Amino acid sequence: MGDQCAGARRARGAGKVPSQSSAPEPPRSQSAKPPARGGGRAGAGRGAARLPGEHANATSPRDAPSPIAPQRATAARSRTEAGPAPRKTGSAPGPGPGDAGPARKGAAPARKDAARREKGAVPKTHKPAPRAPPAVAPCCCAGPESGVAGRSGGVGGRRLRDVLKTLSLGRQDTSEAAERVNQLRDTLVSEIRARGSSFSAIDILGTGSYYEHVKISAPNEFDIMFTMPAPRVELEQCDDSGAFYYMSLKRNPQGSDLDKFLQEDGTLAACKMLFALRNIIKKIVKSMTRTEMKVTVDKKKAGSPAITLRIGNPPMEISVDIILALEVRSQSWPASTQDGLKIEKWLGRKVKQEYKWKPIYLVPKHAKDGRVIKEDTWRLSFSHIEKDMIKNHGNTKTCCESNGVKCCRKNCLKLLKHLLDQLKTKHGNRRGLDKFCSYHAKTAFFQACVRWPDDKQWLFTDLESCFQKFLDYFLDCLNNAYLPHFFIPTHNLFSRQLIDKASSDFLSKEIKYEINNRFPIFELQN
Repeated sequence: MGDQCAGARRARGAGKVPSQSSAPEPPRSQSAKPPARGGGRAGAGRGAARLPGEHANATSPRDAPSPIAPQRATAARSRTEAGPAPRKTGSAPGPGPGDAGPARKGAAPARKDAARREKGAVPKTHKPAPRAPPAVAPCCCAGPESGVAGRSGGVGGRRLRDVLKTLSLGRQDTSEAAERVNQLRDTLVSEIRARGSSFSAIDILGTGSYYEHVKISAPNEFDIMFTMPAPRVELEQCDDSGAFYYMSLKRNPQGSDLDKFLQEDGTLAACKMLFALRNIIKKIVKSMTRTEMKVTVDKKKAGSPAITLRIGNPPMEISVDIILALEVRSQSWPASTQDGLKIEKWLGRKVKQEYKWKPIYLVPKHAKDGRVIKEDTWRLSFSHIEKDMIKNHGNTKTCCESNGVKCCRKNCLKLLKHLLDQLKTKHGNRRGLDKFCSYHAKTAFFQACVRWPDDKQWLFTDLESCFQKFLDYFLDCLNNAYLPHFFIPTHNLFSRQLIDKASSDFLSKEIKYEINNRFPIFELQN
């Protein structure tokens, strides 16, 4: 009986759990073979798997490195110490040291990729979805800082250069037109001088776009000044613009050619002088035989200083505007011009001083005071200086010469004139477009040259951005109703007295539409 009880106690003692004070089982060796995938301690989830390279400092058996790619683990340790390795150009992108790797279940593709790389193959990559084409910018002409897209080498620049080619005058047509105009001009001058009239001292001064070399499309319009020397005159400003004057003679010698045009108050009658010259020209044209040249005289336009002649028949018709101008020398310019001609930074102080020594011209032109027209007034004209500035437009002497850098100043002026002409062709004289003329474009051109005086700001290679810059300035003038005369800054060519807001807004809207749609108006045929 005692032996049975002792045996039972020994059996119960063998089934007791060891106490915590008992010596722990020695840890498994690090070199021991790790358990197969999916095995291990009960409760260990799949997410417990470590990424290659995360076990560099592991000391616990639970953090032992995965057997998937031990070589990659070593490479990961070296990359962590030395920084990310550069990728070879053109190679397939692979995961970096900090990239998220696959979990245990997704680790098989990594081994397949490693095997494929050993064979020289590139692992498959998912191609990104194709991108939609970039939206067209609302403005066709980007600035020069916008890089290649803003350069004229783009579609817009090539398009503008193509338009300029269509605006160039053909040599043969120009030569024939100039020959006919010169023949008419010489005939008129010789006949006027031979008649011994008050205009016997008349001379010639070619002005306008043809003589400024900015004529576009066709050589069908010419402006010629018939100038007359005037003695010392006294100018009385007739309005606030500073452009219109009453003119009287300070010293009127007996038998002067201008005696018959003096009024009772001593002022020169502009209308009377223009009417007398017009009658003489009509008689000369009437006496010309049809075999010489077919010439007609247009009806007088109210307020216009020009006598318009037409040579030939449409569509080969040539228009010639004869403008009477009194030349005033040895006299300082009027006070209204004091703040004008700001060309010091553009053409230089020396050139400005040379211009200031040139004579001024006065043409018979009615001044307007609201709806009231003032007759017998004279307007200042600087056509001779404008022609010289356009021909010598660079702030360096070699600008646009054969051995110099070519600028796009004159090209931008041609494009703006062409844009205005095409809009008038499209809309006619509706919406007040007839109130805008090429002189507005020329004045804006001079102001733009002063704003950006350096030749490098008008490189021909930057034609598109330069034209955009020029148009932006012109639009600002329209929106602000302010375009100062280049020589008479007190004379605002866009004042509400001259151009109403509806007309300015319509032109501004049309120009913006053309800009945003890459000038479809240039597709119209002249």
